[in-house]
Amino acid sequence: MKVISGTLKGRTILGFHNPKTRPTMDRVKESLFAMIQEQIVNSTVLDLFSGSGSLAIEALSQGAKVAYLNDNNKDAIKTIQKNIQNFSLQSKSIIMNYDFKKTLKVLKEKGASFDFIFLDPPYQTSYIKEALLLILEYQLINENGKIICETDSLEKVSPYDSLQVVKQKKYGDKYIVIFEKV
Repeated sequence: MKVISGTLKGRTILGFHNPKTRPTMDRVKESLFAMIQEQIVNSTVLDLFSGSGSLAIEALSQGAKVAYLNDNNKDAIKTIQKNIQNFSLQSKSIIMNYDFKKTLKVLKEKGASFDFIFLDPPYQTSYIKEALLLILEYQLINENGKIICETDSLEKVSPYDSLQVVKQKKYGDKYIVIFEKV
């Protein structure tokens, strides 16, 4: 896995190996960031199911101000910490090691809000739908903020009153859906 653009372009991201997870393919990541690169500069980002930290690192490479990286797997957290250290991104990164529901609750209690939230949970779960509902309930997405979902089924990202789909694209057996807060 490589950083595809920005200040860290071409550098290798250490992977995290778990049979229940799969990293976002570089071609999907490249297409995804091409869709949002104009708005990423100086943004605040949450990568809720971070794995290796690839999406948050890409956002930071392209000019995001700060990224919150969360995963509930301790091995994933070790990989994230190594990647953040290897890229000297400690001052722009906040690493959290909780279940996604607890992370969202902690962020709500801290009064955090985000310009971009990446949701790429394990496909065999309902986490994406649960996370979307909590993000809206806790008001964690800024006005005109984007929630980027990677999923194997569009049913998991059904419509929401305060979100509109601004982009949707299929890559093999997965979909990228970008919601905007309205």
